[in-house]
Amino acid sequence: MSKQTFFFSFLLILCMLSFKQLRAQKLINPEKKIPYTRVFNETDKFDTSYLEELENNYSKIRSDSLKFAALNDLAYYMHTRDLRRSLELTRVGLKLSREKKNTLWEGRFQITEGAVLLRMEKLDTALVVLEDAKSKVTQQDLPLLYTQLGYVYERTGDIVTAADFAFKVQNLGIALNDDKAIAMSYSDLSNLYWKSSDYKKGLELGLKSIEYFEKRNLNDMDYDFTLYVVGNNLLNLNRPLDALTYFERAISMGEQYGFYNNLSDIYISMIDLYTELNEYESAEIVGDNAIKYANLIDNDFLLMRSYLAIGRLKLFQGKNKEAIDILNLSLDAATADFGDNFYLSQVYERLGKAYAKSRKYKDAMEAMAISDSLKKKVFLENSKQRMGLLQTENTLDEKEKMIQGMREKINRQNSTQTLISIISGLLLVLLLVLYVTFQNNKKKNMLLENQNEEKEFLLKEIHHRVKNNLGIVSSLLDLQADKIQDPNIVSAIEESRNRVYSMSMIHQKLYQGKNLSSISMKEYLIDLCKHILDSFGEEGRIEFGYDLEDMELDVDSAIPVGLIVNELLTNSFKHAFPNHRKGNINVTCKHISEERILLEVADNGIGIEESEKKDSKGSGFGTQLIDLLIQQLDGSIMTINGNGTRIRMKFELD
Repeated sequence: MSKQTFFFSFLLILCMLSFKQLRAQKLINPEKKIPYTRVFNETDKFDTSYLEELENNYSKIRSDSLKFAALNDLAYYMHTRDLRRSLELTRVGLKLSREKKNTLWEGRFQITEGAVLLRMEKLDTALVVLEDAKSKVTQQDLPLLYTQLGYVYERTGDIVTAADFAFKVQNLGIALNDDKAIAMSYSDLSNLYWKSSDYKKGLELGLKSIEYFEKRNLNDMDYDFTLYVVGNNLLNLNRPLDALTYFERAISMGEQYGFYNNLSDIYISMIDLYTELNEYESAEIVGDNAIKYANLIDNDFLLMRSYLAIGRLKLFQGKNKEAIDILNLSLDAATADFGDNFYLSQVYERLGKAYAKSRKYKDAMEAMAISDSLKKKVFLENSKQRMGLLQTENTLDEKEKMIQGMREKINRQNSTQTLISIISGLLLVLLLVLYVTFQNNKKKNMLLENQNEEKEFLLKEIHHRVKNNLGIVSSLLDLQADKIQDPNIVSAIEESRNRVYSMSMIHQKLYQGKNLSSISMKEYLIDLCKHILDSFGEEGRIEFGYDLEDMELDVDSAIPVGLIVNELLTNSFKHAFPNHRKGNINVTCKHISEERILLEVADNGIGIEESEKKDSKGSGFGTQLIDLLIQQLDGSIMTINGNGTRIRMKFELD
């Protein structure tokens, strides 16, 4: 039995060695007429061992050009796993090409060198190397060169120049009929739109990129990266499950070929995805994977972003001290030469929030100031030029339409010259008619302006009277409360008075403001909070914090929002801080997307479970009213209990 076992084991090992040798020969076989089948260009039928096969066999190729091609592919794709080894192999290629005085391959190795250097955070050196390679390579090599230059400028926060290089790659791809170049240009523009918070456009361009990659019928690193970019845009469009589908496809491809850099990127985004879904355990697992792959490739940029995402997770969980420690690890990983202001601004912004929640307000202000400064460097400088570039459509279809339009214009020009004299006469008649019409319209416009002013005055007067009438109702409730001895009834009347007051404030803002159809929610909510604080007489014991965006809502939305906030604040004052304990209440109202609003009231009181033990009336009229108002807004509500109570609501604008 032992002899049979040994025999079968020997056969198995022999078959494995033979299979490995066959796979190596599939990529490199010196006996073939074309000894090297290029990876990710002519084939993708291999596994993670392809780099080992290339390294062991490229020197056997007799043709210098094909040997350089195999060595360059090896060096370039090695940067997905080992940056230092990738740079060593690139330098070998540069030395060999210079010894052979092969300027073309020297330039191509310089493109690879630039790609490796920028991922090692040596952005200035990468820029010099890539610029030097321009004059040495052919036009077919320029799409890859311009792509790497775009990455350098993107990392330094120069979105304008990065977008310009993406368009250059697109134009070259069209001219050369190169689907890979066109796919890369759409992929890079999709990523830039994501960084600029235009996620709909980013998704549109990312899906175009995928179409061109699938036309090639080859899986490669850039296709893998594009799946990740599309997932990022979907995640920011509040489509986490769709995003997860693209992330899982990208992970599968990354694991098949060993793209450690892409895998770290994907797991970083999945931290945010699971954080948004409140699946904290899953978020921590993918966070460990993000750090693992960042350390495997020894990349500070990926490590910094991994800690950034984990810091956000801790902040979301209310673990402020852990968030501060991890975000400081992110800053340490960034180092002094770190050039990406986009992610640095996010670190300082989240660090500021963590300090604020830890009541370290001085540190919070300093961190937020740095964040604002970094954001201005990325997004505000040359903003008009940047947006102009990012919104420019530069596709083949539009160019063909433009050319066809010019041809038709030339043809029409010849025929329209004969009609100029007739048209001139007609224009004179038309001008006379227009003058008479203009005079009549001028009189009508003056009449309409007078009518509009009168209607505006009447509308303001209506809002003023409604506000006064609601004030009378509030006063009547006060008078009624003075005649009642039962404290429960007095409390109910006081709550009703606050509800009436919250509605009267809406009408007051309308007749005092410039806009008769909407009100500023920031100013309104702050005034409402102050009124409720005064009505409970809790100044000095309860403090408010605000995260309010400058936005305007119409009356139909503002009144339910005001009533909801009134009910939630009343509940916090009544139940969250028993025995005269001090506390904080934070009110948040801001956009989470173009048409979606986040409304949140959070306190650091005893929490829902404790308050319900002390007050068995856990779901009275106020709770029912909130549910009805949320339904009216077609929104959703979530209660988070821990370190106080957090009531989070999301609703869409009509």
